[in-house]
Amino acid sequence: MATEAIIQVEDFTAAYDGQVILSDVNFDVHLGEVFAILGGSGCGKSTLLKHMIGLYKPASGKILIDGADIVSADEQQRKEILRKFGVMYQSGALFGSMTLLDNLRLPLEEFTDLPPEAIRLIALMKLKQVGLSGFDNHMPSELSGGMQKRAAIARAMALDPRILFLDEPSAGLDPITSAELDELIVSLSRTLKMTFVIVTHELPSIYAIADQVIMLDKKAKGIVATGKPQELRDHSDNPWVRQFFSRQTSQDN
Repeated sequence: MATEAIIQVEDFTAAYDGQVILSDVNFDVHLGEVFAILGGSGCGKSTLLKHMIGLYKPASGKILIDGADIVSADEQQRKEILRKFGVMYQSGALFGSMTLLDNLRLPLEEFTDLPPEAIRLIALMKLKQVGLSGFDNHMPSELSGGMQKRAAIARAMALDPRILFLDEPSAGLDPITSAELDELIVSLSRTLKMTFVIVTHELPSIYAIADQVIMLDKKAKGIVATGKPQELRDHSDNPWVRQFFSRQTSQDN
């Protein structure tokens, strides 16, 4: 049975300096889904993500987060919408001068009235959920790339959001570490019923974690395929889509 749509993108158009990047984009992300945004370089993946988290305002269209339009929201409504999701940027964006514990305490101190000990316990619990128990007093520079990504996910989870947006989570990781991160994402999605929206081009990760994907195309300025990755690989009517999922060059066809 289909679950409710927790994100709805309706008639979305993005443009910079009068140049249209994406046009008339429509899709839903359902509750508890791991949803991947795919496509070649320059197709608008990051542009779409930045609009979905409210960093940019679209040229036209709606972006509904749990039923509320982030585009037309007033300041108070916007704050309420932003509390419903967390973001992990490609670099991790941890504060290098702060311990992991302090990195996680920051959003809790900023957006809640909880006492210091409660904030500390919540931060420790989030680190435990991503497999970083005992690393609370470490600096980001003391961690491996994979551990930094886990810590960034923990910080994105600090306020118990319903949705996590991840920008290229596997970028720069070796295959084993990337696979471990995939397992963490699937585990969090299943155990905490969290919804993930992930920008990626890593095919092994896509096959391992994605329930649903959309594929953007630079020439089309929009979505050229929607579905489960294995089904698109094997049954898409679009040769370029099959080529992407099979890692084929045009000469292989």
